[in-house]
Amino acid sequence: MHAGTTLDAPELLAQVHRAARLMPPGSRIALDGGNALTRLTYFLAADLADCATLLIEPTWTPHERAEVLGAARPTLVTTPRHLERPTNPVCPGERLEWDDRTQFYLATTSGSGGVPKVLVRSRGSWLRSFAALDLGLDFRDRVLIPGPLSSSLFLFGALHALHAGVDVHLLDKWSAAEAAEASRQATAIHLVPAMLAALLSVLERDPVLRAECGLRTVVCGGARVDDALAERLAKVLPGCELVEYYGCAEHSLIAIRRGGPLRPVVDVEVRDPVDGVGELWVRSPLAFDGYLANGRIVPPRSPDGWSTVGDRAVRHPDGSLEILGRASSTINSGAQLVDAEEVESVLRGAAGVLDVLVSATPHARFGELVTAIVEIDPVAPPTLRTLRARAREALEPAKRPRRWLAVRELPRTASGKPARALVAQRLRAGTFAAERL
Repeated sequence: MHAGTTLDAPELLAQVHRAARLMPPGSRIALDGGNALTRLTYFLAADLADCATLLIEPTWTPHERAEVLGAARPTLVTTPRHLERPTNPVCPGERLEWDDRTQFYLATTSGSGGVPKVLVRSRGSWLRSFAALDLGLDFRDRVLIPGPLSSSLFLFGALHALHAGVDVHLLDKWSAAEAAEASRQATAIHLVPAMLAALLSVLERDPVLRAECGLRTVVCGGARVDDALAERLAKVLPGCELVEYYGCAEHSLIAIRRGGPLRPVVDVEVRDPVDGVGELWVRSPLAFDGYLANGRIVPPRSPDGWSTVGDRAVRHPDGSLEILGRASSTINSGAQLVDAEEVESVLRGAAGVLDVLVSATPHARFGELVTAIVEIDPVAPPTLRTLRARAREALEPAKRPRRWLAVRELPRTASGKPARALVAQRLRAGTFAAERL
Protein backbone atom coordinates (compact mmCIF):
# COMPACT_ATOMS: atom_id res chain seq x y z
CA MET A 1 0.00 0.00 0.00
CA HIS A 2 1.44 3.34 -1.03
CA ALA A 3 0.35 6.94 -0.47
CA GLY A 4 3.49 8.76 0.53
CA THR A 5 4.04 6.08 3.20
CA THR A 6 4.64 2.43 2.47
CA LEU A 7 2.90 -0.29 4.47
CA ASP A 8 3.12 -4.01 3.95
CA ALA A 9 0.00 -6.15 4.30
CA PRO A 10 0.53 -7.12 8.00
CA GLU A 11 1.05 -3.46 8.96
CA LEU A 12 -2.07 -2.38 7.10
CA LEU A 13 -4.12 -5.14 8.69
CA ALA A 14 -2.88 -4.18 12.15
CA GLN A 15 -3.81 -0.55 11.59
CA VAL A 16 -7.26 -1.53 10.31
CA HIS A 17 -7.92 -3.66 13.40
CA ARG A 18 -6.76 -0.88 15.74
CA ALA A 19 -8.99 1.65 13.97
CA ALA A 20 -11.96 -0.76 14.04
CA ARG A 21 -11.98 -0.59 17.85
CA LEU A 22 -12.70 3.14 17.56
CA MET A 23 -15.92 2.64 15.61
CA PRO A 24 -19.43 2.56 17.11
CA PRO A 25 -20.47 -0.97 16.09
CA GLY A 26 -23.21 -1.32 13.51
CA SER A 27 -23.55 2.41 12.82
CA ARG A 28 -23.51 4.69 9.81
CA ILE A 29 -20.35 6.79 9.70
CA ALA A 30 -19.54 9.83 7.58
CA LEU A 31 -15.77 10.15 7.39
CA ASP A 32 -14.31 13.57 6.71
CA GLY A 33 -10.71 14.56 6.05
CA GLY A 34 -7.57 12.45 6.01
CA ASN A 35 -5.30 11.50 3.14
CA ALA A 36 -6.05 8.60 0.80
CA LEU A 37 -4.28 5.96 2.88
CA THR A 38 -5.96 7.09 6.11
CA ARG A 39 -9.38 7.14 4.49
CA LEU A 40 -8.93 3.65 3.08
CA THR A 41 -7.68 2.35 6.44
CA TYR A 42 -10.69 3.74 8.28
CA PHE A 43 -13.09 2.59 5.58
CA LEU A 44 -11.84 -0.99 5.98
CA ALA A 45 -11.91 -0.59 9.77
CA ALA A 46 -15.54 0.53 9.67
CA ASP A 47 -16.40 -2.53 7.62
CA LEU A 48 -14.82 -4.75 10.30
CA ALA A 49 -16.94 -2.99 12.90
CA ASP A 50 -20.09 -3.70 10.90
CA CYS A 51 -20.47 -0.03 9.92
CA ALA A 52 -21.59 1.49 6.64
CA THR A 53 -19.35 4.38 5.61
CA LEU A 54 -19.88 7.58 3.66
CA LEU A 55 -16.66 9.22 2.44
CA ILE A 56 -17.23 12.97 2.37
CA GLU A 57 -15.88 14.69 -0.72
CA PRO A 58 -13.95 17.86 0.31
CA THR A 59 -14.90 19.77 -2.87
CA TRP A 60 -18.64 19.57 -2.19
CA THR A 61 -20.27 22.95 -1.75
CA PRO A 62 -21.92 23.62 1.65
CA HIS A 63 -25.29 23.01 -0.06
CA GLU A 64 -24.16 19.68 -1.53
CA ARG A 65 -22.67 18.57 1.78
CA ALA A 66 -25.86 19.47 3.66
CA GLU A 67 -28.02 17.63 1.10
CA VAL A 68 -25.86 14.49 1.23
CA LEU A 69 -25.71 14.35 5.02
CA GLY A 70 -29.44 15.07 5.21
CA ALA A 71 -30.14 12.12 2.94
CA ALA A 72 -27.73 9.74 4.71
CA ARG A 73 -28.47 10.76 8.32
CA PRO A 74 -25.23 9.18 9.60
CA THR A 75 -24.90 8.18 13.24
CA LEU A 76 -21.55 9.94 13.40
CA VAL A 77 -19.81 12.60 11.31
CA THR A 78 -16.15 12.54 12.20
CA THR A 79 -12.55 12.75 11.10
CA PRO A 80 -9.89 10.11 11.80
CA ARG A 81 -8.26 12.57 14.22
CA HIS A 82 -11.39 12.75 16.36
CA LEU A 83 -11.75 8.97 16.66
CA GLU A 84 -9.52 8.58 19.69
CA ARG A 85 -11.12 6.34 22.33
CA PRO A 86 -12.19 2.76 21.61
CA THR A 87 -15.96 2.29 21.44
CA ASN A 88 -15.89 -1.35 20.37
CA PRO A 89 -14.51 -3.58 23.16
CA VAL A 90 -14.92 -6.75 21.10
CA CYS A 91 -12.23 -7.79 18.67
CA PRO A 92 -13.67 -7.05 15.20
CA GLY A 93 -14.09 -10.18 13.16
CA GLU A 94 -14.95 -12.33 16.19
CA ARG A 95 -18.20 -10.66 17.24
CA LEU A 96 -19.82 -10.15 13.89
CA GLU A 97 -22.28 -12.36 12.12
CA TRP A 98 -22.59 -10.87 8.67
CA ASP A 99 -23.12 -12.14 5.19
CA ASP A 100 -22.92 -10.70 1.71
CA ARG A 101 -26.17 -8.78 2.26
CA THR A 102 -24.56 -6.65 5.00
CA GLN A 103 -24.45 -2.96 4.06
CA PHE A 104 -20.94 -1.55 4.10
CA TYR A 105 -20.84 1.51 1.85
CA LEU A 106 -22.94 4.65 1.50
CA ALA A 107 -21.93 5.57 -2.01
CA THR A 108 -22.68 8.86 -3.72
CA THR A 109 -23.34 9.44 -7.38
CA SER A 110 -20.78 11.52 -9.25
CA GLY A 111 -22.80 14.71 -9.08
CA SER A 112 -22.20 15.41 -12.78
CA GLY A 113 -25.96 15.82 -13.20
CA GLY A 114 -26.55 17.87 -10.02
CA VAL A 115 -26.44 17.28 -6.26
CA PRO A 116 -24.98 13.82 -5.53
CA LYS A 117 -27.46 11.15 -4.48
CA VAL A 118 -26.68 8.77 -1.61
CA LEU A 119 -27.19 5.05 -2.06
CA VAL A 120 -26.54 1.89 -0.08
CA ARG A 121 -24.28 -0.94 -1.24
CA SER A 122 -23.94 -4.43 0.21
CA ARG A 123 -20.69 -6.35 0.46
CA GLY A 124 -22.03 -8.99 -1.88
CA SER A 125 -22.83 -6.52 -4.65
CA TRP A 126 -19.19 -5.44 -4.83
CA LEU A 127 -17.74 -8.91 -4.32
CA ARG A 128 -19.73 -10.09 -7.32
CA SER A 129 -18.57 -6.97 -9.21
CA PHE A 130 -14.94 -7.86 -8.44
CA ALA A 131 -15.50 -11.25 -10.02
CA ALA A 132 -17.12 -9.68 -13.10
CA LEU A 133 -14.10 -7.42 -13.67
CA ASP A 134 -11.44 -10.08 -13.91
CA LEU A 135 -8.14 -8.36 -14.72
CA GLY A 136 -5.94 -11.39 -14.16
CA LEU A 137 -3.90 -9.62 -11.45
CA ASP A 138 -1.24 -11.50 -9.51
CA PHE A 139 1.42 -10.82 -6.86
CA ARG A 140 3.66 -9.07 -9.42
CA ASP A 141 1.12 -6.32 -10.07
CA ARG A 142 0.74 -2.89 -8.53
CA VAL A 143 -2.46 -0.96 -9.19
CA LEU A 144 -2.41 2.85 -9.39
CA ILE A 145 -5.47 4.68 -8.05
CA PRO A 146 -4.95 8.31 -9.15
CA GLY A 147 -8.08 9.98 -7.74
CA PRO A 148 -9.95 10.52 -4.46
CA LEU A 149 -11.60 7.56 -2.75
CA SER A 150 -14.76 9.62 -2.22
CA SER A 151 -15.45 8.68 -5.85
CA SER A 152 -16.87 5.17 -6.04
CA LEU A 153 -14.92 4.61 -9.27
CA PHE A 154 -11.59 4.96 -7.47
CA LEU A 155 -12.70 3.25 -4.26
CA PHE A 156 -13.88 0.30 -6.34
CA GLY A 157 -10.49 0.14 -8.06
CA ALA A 158 -8.63 0.16 -4.75
CA LEU A 159 -10.81 -2.51 -3.13
CA HIS A 160 -10.75 -4.61 -6.29
CA ALA A 161 -6.94 -4.65 -6.13
CA LEU A 162 -6.86 -5.46 -2.40
CA HIS A 163 -9.36 -8.26 -2.98
CA ALA A 164 -6.99 -9.66 -5.63
CA GLY A 165 -4.15 -9.49 -3.09
CA VAL A 166 -1.97 -7.03 -5.02
CA ASP A 167 -0.17 -3.84 -4.08
CA VAL A 168 -1.96 -0.49 -4.40
CA HIS A 169 -0.54 2.98 -4.99
CA LEU A 170 -2.85 5.81 -3.95
CA LEU A 171 -2.72 9.45 -5.05
CA ASP A 172 -4.65 11.93 -2.92
CA LYS A 173 -5.75 13.88 -5.99
CA TRP A 174 -5.44 13.67 -9.74
CA SER A 175 -2.27 14.97 -11.35
CA ALA A 176 -1.24 13.76 -14.79
CA ALA A 177 2.42 14.42 -13.97
CA GLU A 178 2.26 12.50 -10.67
CA ALA A 179 0.34 9.66 -12.29
CA ALA A 180 2.96 9.40 -15.05
CA GLU A 181 5.72 9.28 -12.44
CA ALA A 182 3.86 6.66 -10.38
CA SER A 183 3.33 4.60 -13.54
CA ARG A 184 7.02 3.73 -13.50
CA GLN A 185 6.19 1.13 -10.83
CA ALA A 186 2.49 0.51 -11.56
CA THR A 187 1.26 -2.23 -13.88
CA ALA A 188 -2.43 -1.24 -13.91
CA ILE A 189 -4.39 1.98 -13.48
CA HIS A 190 -8.06 2.94 -13.01
CA LEU A 191 -9.17 6.25 -14.54
CA VAL A 192 -11.66 8.05 -16.79
CA PRO A 193 -11.03 8.96 -20.47
CA ALA A 194 -10.07 12.59 -19.77
CA MET A 195 -7.42 11.40 -17.32
CA LEU A 196 -6.13 8.88 -19.84
CA ALA A 197 -5.80 11.62 -22.47
CA ALA A 198 -3.88 13.84 -20.05
CA LEU A 199 -1.62 10.96 -18.96
CA LEU A 200 -0.83 10.10 -22.57
CA SER A 201 0.03 13.74 -23.27
CA VAL A 202 2.66 13.64 -20.49
CA LEU A 203 4.10 10.36 -21.76
CA GLU A 204 4.16 11.58 -25.36
CA ARG A 205 6.31 14.56 -24.34
CA ASP A 206 8.71 12.66 -22.09
CA PRO A 207 10.44 9.74 -23.82
CA VAL A 208 12.17 8.68 -20.59
CA LEU A 209 8.90 8.41 -18.66
CA ARG A 210 7.30 6.65 -21.61
CA ALA A 211 10.13 4.11 -21.81
CA GLU A 212 10.00 3.44 -18.08
CA CYS A 213 6.19 3.23 -17.81
CA GLY A 214 5.21 -0.15 -16.42
CA LEU A 215 1.50 -0.08 -17.28
CA ARG A 216 0.19 -3.27 -18.87
CA THR A 217 -3.52 -2.68 -18.16
CA VAL A 218 -5.59 0.51 -18.35
CA VAL A 219 -9.08 0.27 -16.82
CA CYS A 220 -11.35 3.07 -18.02
CA GLY A 221 -14.85 3.93 -16.78
CA GLY A 222 -17.07 6.98 -16.54
CA ALA A 223 -17.44 7.62 -20.29
CA ARG A 224 -16.79 6.00 -23.64
CA VAL A 225 -13.21 5.76 -24.87
CA ASP A 226 -13.27 6.94 -28.47
CA ASP A 227 -11.29 5.15 -31.16
CA ALA A 228 -8.72 7.93 -31.50
CA LEU A 229 -7.87 7.81 -27.78
CA ALA A 230 -7.59 4.02 -27.89
CA GLU A 231 -5.24 4.35 -30.88
CA ARG A 232 -3.11 6.88 -28.96
CA LEU A 233 -2.80 4.44 -26.07
CA ALA A 234 -1.75 1.64 -28.42
CA LYS A 235 0.87 3.90 -30.01
CA VAL A 236 2.30 5.31 -26.76
CA LEU A 237 2.19 2.02 -24.81
CA PRO A 238 2.25 -0.86 -27.29
CA GLY A 239 0.86 -4.05 -25.81
CA CYS A 240 -1.00 -2.27 -23.00
CA GLU A 241 -4.52 -3.72 -22.72
CA LEU A 242 -7.46 -1.33 -22.56
CA VAL A 243 -10.34 -2.64 -20.44
CA GLU A 244 -13.32 -0.34 -20.75
CA TYR A 245 -16.45 -0.74 -18.68
CA TYR A 246 -19.84 0.90 -18.56
CA GLY A 247 -21.59 1.14 -15.23
CA CYS A 248 -22.87 3.52 -12.61
CA ALA A 249 -22.86 3.90 -8.84
CA GLU A 250 -26.31 2.28 -8.68
CA HIS A 251 -25.73 -0.77 -10.85
CA SER A 252 -21.96 -1.26 -10.62
CA LEU A 253 -20.71 -3.02 -13.77
CA ILE A 254 -23.18 -3.38 -16.61
CA ALA A 255 -21.02 -4.06 -19.66
CA ILE A 256 -17.34 -4.53 -20.47
CA ARG A 257 -15.33 -3.94 -23.64
CA ARG A 258 -12.04 -5.73 -24.31
CA GLY A 259 -10.98 -4.98 -27.84
CA GLY A 260 -14.43 -5.56 -29.35
CA PRO A 261 -17.92 -4.16 -28.75
CA LEU A 262 -19.39 -3.37 -25.35
CA ARG A 263 -20.95 -6.58 -24.00
CA PRO A 264 -23.36 -6.82 -21.06
CA VAL A 265 -22.35 -8.86 -18.01
CA VAL A 266 -25.85 -8.65 -16.46
CA ASP A 267 -29.43 -8.72 -17.75
CA VAL A 268 -30.29 -5.62 -19.79
CA GLU A 269 -33.28 -4.42 -21.81
CA VAL A 270 -33.68 -1.39 -24.08
CA ARG A 271 -37.28 -0.35 -23.59
CA ASP A 272 -39.59 1.69 -25.81
CA PRO A 273 -37.04 2.16 -28.59
CA VAL A 274 -37.52 4.83 -31.26
CA ASP A 275 -35.28 4.25 -34.28
CA GLY A 276 -33.43 1.74 -32.12
CA VAL A 277 -32.76 4.14 -29.24
CA GLY A 278 -34.51 3.49 -25.93
CA GLU A 279 -34.07 3.61 -22.18
CA LEU A 280 -31.72 1.04 -20.67
CA TRP A 281 -33.11 -1.10 -17.85
CA VAL A 282 -30.94 -3.40 -15.75
CA ARG A 283 -31.60 -6.47 -13.59
CA SER A 284 -28.45 -7.37 -11.74
CA PRO A 285 -27.06 -9.13 -8.65
CA LEU A 286 -24.41 -6.38 -8.62
CA ALA A 287 -26.93 -3.59 -8.03
CA PHE A 288 -27.41 -1.38 -4.99
CA ASP A 289 -30.03 -1.78 -2.26
CA GLY A 290 -31.64 1.62 -2.70
CA TYR A 291 -31.30 5.38 -2.30
CA LEU A 292 -31.21 7.07 1.09
CA ALA A 293 -33.76 9.80 1.79
CA ASN A 294 -33.75 11.33 5.27
CA GLY A 295 -31.92 8.25 6.51
CA ARG A 296 -34.41 5.74 5.11
CA ILE A 297 -33.81 3.34 2.23
CA VAL A 298 -35.99 3.89 -0.84
CA PRO A 299 -36.02 0.71 -2.98
CA PRO A 300 -35.14 1.51 -6.60
CA ARG A 301 -36.56 -1.48 -8.37
CA SER A 302 -39.83 -2.43 -9.90
CA PRO A 303 -41.39 -5.58 -8.40
CA ASP A 304 -39.69 -7.74 -11.05
CA GLY A 305 -36.21 -6.52 -10.08
CA TRP A 306 -35.54 -4.15 -12.99
CA SER A 307 -34.33 -0.57 -12.52
CA THR A 308 -32.95 2.32 -14.58
CA VAL A 309 -30.92 5.50 -14.13
CA GLY A 310 -32.17 7.00 -17.40
CA ASP A 311 -29.37 6.08 -19.78
CA ARG A 312 -30.29 5.89 -23.47
CA ALA A 313 -28.90 2.97 -25.41
CA VAL A 314 -29.02 0.80 -28.53
CA ARG A 315 -29.01 -3.01 -28.37
CA HIS A 316 -27.44 -4.36 -31.54
CA PRO A 317 -28.47 -7.69 -33.15
CA ASP A 318 -25.26 -9.34 -31.90
CA GLY A 319 -26.25 -8.50 -28.31
CA SER A 320 -23.71 -5.71 -27.84
CA LEU A 321 -24.60 -2.33 -26.35
CA GLU A 322 -24.06 1.24 -27.49
CA ILE A 323 -24.55 3.80 -24.71
CA LEU A 324 -25.71 7.26 -25.75
CA GLY A 325 -25.81 8.88 -22.32
CA ARG A 326 -28.46 10.18 -19.99
CA ALA A 327 -31.71 11.54 -21.29
CA SER A 328 -31.01 14.61 -19.14
CA SER A 329 -27.96 15.44 -21.32
CA THR A 330 -29.95 15.37 -24.56
CA ILE A 331 -30.05 18.72 -26.39
CA ASN A 332 -33.16 19.86 -28.27
CA SER A 333 -31.87 22.06 -31.08
CA GLY A 334 -34.35 23.09 -33.76
CA ALA A 335 -36.60 20.13 -32.89
CA GLN A 336 -33.65 17.74 -33.38
CA LEU A 337 -32.57 15.64 -30.38
CA VAL A 338 -28.78 15.52 -29.98
CA ASP A 339 -26.97 13.10 -27.67
CA ALA A 340 -24.30 15.21 -26.03
CA GLU A 341 -22.10 12.23 -25.19
CA GLU A 342 -22.05 11.05 -28.81
CA VAL A 343 -20.69 14.45 -29.91
CA GLU A 344 -18.18 14.44 -27.04
CA SER A 345 -16.91 11.03 -28.06
CA VAL A 346 -16.19 12.28 -31.58
CA LEU A 347 -14.38 15.43 -30.48
CA ARG A 348 -12.48 13.99 -27.53
CA GLY A 349 -10.04 12.16 -29.76
CA ALA A 350 -8.93 15.26 -31.71
CA ALA A 351 -5.32 16.38 -31.42
CA GLY A 352 -4.89 19.11 -28.82
CA VAL A 353 -8.14 18.22 -27.00
CA LEU A 354 -7.67 17.04 -23.43
CA ASP A 355 -11.42 16.73 -22.85
CA VAL A 356 -14.69 18.15 -24.09
CA LEU A 357 -18.15 18.77 -22.68
CA VAL A 358 -21.11 19.33 -24.96
CA SER A 359 -24.01 21.27 -23.50
CA ALA A 360 -26.86 23.54 -24.53
CA THR A 361 -26.82 27.31 -24.82
CA PRO A 362 -30.32 28.88 -24.84
CA HIS A 363 -31.29 30.34 -28.22
CA ALA A 364 -34.41 32.33 -29.15
CA ARG A 365 -34.98 30.64 -32.50
CA PHE A 366 -33.63 27.10 -32.11
CA GLY A 367 -34.42 26.63 -28.43
CA GLU A 368 -30.92 25.35 -27.67
CA LEU A 369 -27.61 25.53 -29.49
CA VAL A 370 -25.21 22.60 -29.42
CA THR A 371 -22.21 24.06 -27.59
CA ALA A 372 -18.79 22.38 -27.35
CA ILE A 373 -16.59 23.43 -24.43
CA VAL A 374 -13.10 22.20 -25.19
CA GLU A 375 -10.42 21.70 -22.56
CA ILE A 376 -7.39 22.51 -24.67
CA ASP A 377 -3.82 21.33 -24.50
CA PRO A 378 -1.94 24.59 -23.77
CA VAL A 379 1.21 23.32 -25.49
CA ALA A 380 -0.53 22.35 -28.75
CA PRO A 381 -4.08 23.76 -28.80
CA PRO A 382 -6.44 22.59 -31.54
CA THR A 383 -7.68 24.89 -34.26
CA LEU A 384 -11.35 25.59 -34.82
CA ARG A 385 -10.97 24.53 -38.45
CA THR A 386 -9.66 21.11 -37.39
CA LEU A 387 -12.48 20.55 -34.90
CA ARG A 388 -15.15 21.60 -37.37
CA ALA A 389 -13.71 19.28 -40.01
CA ARG A 390 -13.78 16.41 -37.52
CA ALA A 391 -17.41 17.16 -36.70
CA ARG A 392 -18.34 17.27 -40.41
CA GLU A 393 -16.69 13.90 -41.03
CA ALA A 394 -18.37 12.04 -38.18
CA LEU A 395 -21.62 13.82 -37.28
CA GLU A 396 -24.89 14.60 -38.97
CA PRO A 397 -25.48 18.35 -39.53
CA ALA A 398 -27.89 18.70 -36.58
CA LYS A 399 -25.33 17.21 -34.20
CA ARG A 400 -22.47 19.51 -35.11
CA PRO A 401 -21.68 22.19 -32.52
CA ARG A 402 -22.76 25.70 -33.46
CA ARG A 403 -20.88 27.35 -30.61
CA TRP A 404 -17.28 26.57 -29.68
CA LEU A 405 -15.68 27.58 -26.38
CA ALA A 406 -12.22 26.90 -24.97
CA VAL A 407 -11.12 26.51 -21.35
CA ARG A 408 -7.85 25.53 -19.70
CA GLU A 409 -9.70 23.26 -17.29
CA LEU A 410 -13.28 22.02 -17.15
CA PRO A 411 -15.10 22.03 -13.81
CA ARG A 412 -15.04 18.45 -12.56
CA THR A 413 -16.62 16.11 -10.06
CA ALA A 414 -14.54 14.03 -7.63
CA SER A 415 -14.44 11.14 -10.09
CA GLY A 416 -12.87 13.34 -12.75
CA LYS A 417 -16.00 13.65 -14.88
CA PRO A 418 -16.94 17.09 -16.23
CA ALA A 419 -19.53 18.74 -13.98
CA ARG A 420 -22.30 18.71 -16.58
CA ALA A 421 -25.07 20.25 -14.46
CA LEU A 422 -22.85 23.07 -13.19
CA VAL A 423 -21.70 24.00 -16.70
CA ALA A 424 -25.26 23.91 -18.05
CA GLN A 425 -26.43 26.17 -15.22
CA ARG A 426 -23.67 28.70 -15.92
CA LEU A 427 -24.34 28.65 -19.65
CA ARG A 428 -28.01 29.39 -19.02
CA ALA A 429 -27.07 32.24 -16.70
CA GLY A 430 -24.40 33.57 -19.05
CA THR A 431 -21.74 33.30 -16.32
CA PHE A 432 -19.56 30.49 -17.71
CA ALA A 433 -15.98 31.74 -18.02
CA ALA A 434 -14.57 30.62 -21.35
CA GLU A 435 -13.00 32.00 -24.52
CA ARG A 436 -14.25 31.53 -28.05
CA LEU A 437 -12.20 29.14 -30.12
